[in-house]
Amino acid sequence: MTVPDGVGDGDRAEIARQLGRPPRGLRAVAARDGSGAPAVVQTHPRLEDGTPFPTLYYLTSPKLVSAVSTLEAEGLMKEMQDRLAEDEELSARYRQAHESYLAERDAIDPLGIDVTAGGMPDRVKCLHVHVAHALAKGPGVNPFGDEALSVIDQRWPENASS
Repeated sequence: MTVPDGVGDGDRAEIARQLGRPPRGLRAVAARDGSGAPAVVQTHPRLEDGTPFPTLYYLTSPKLVSAVSTLEAEGLMKEMQDRLAEDEELSARYRQAHESYLAERDAIDPLGIDVTAGGMPDRVKCLHVHVAHALAKGPGVNPFGDEALSVIDQRWPENASS
């Protein structure tokens, strides 16, 4: 995946097509797939009407959304949650992902809340958020996003993230 600048009209139209609706709070394309299409968008911490929107990164690639949904349905989040409770080093890395996410979002627009996304830092509740975060920031930032991408790359090489 590559990280481009800004959001042009063509990207905005493609993102709307991917989502099946106009994007809300769109700030930037945070990662693209191998064909150059948007795969992850960065959103403003507040929607146009001022409503807080703590999810900074949003997965838009239909192929990746489908693959991640399959992993969720197969119980990968439960396995991750169980390991989070048992593995102190993993828990510390996950907390660092949360803190990094929070700092980045608050640098754009502080919401005054410690809620980030995907259950961080204590739960694993949305792999889509973790995959989006991992693609936007690169390997080593979000351990569960990295892990899910590794599974996707192995099982569905046509969806490969690199």
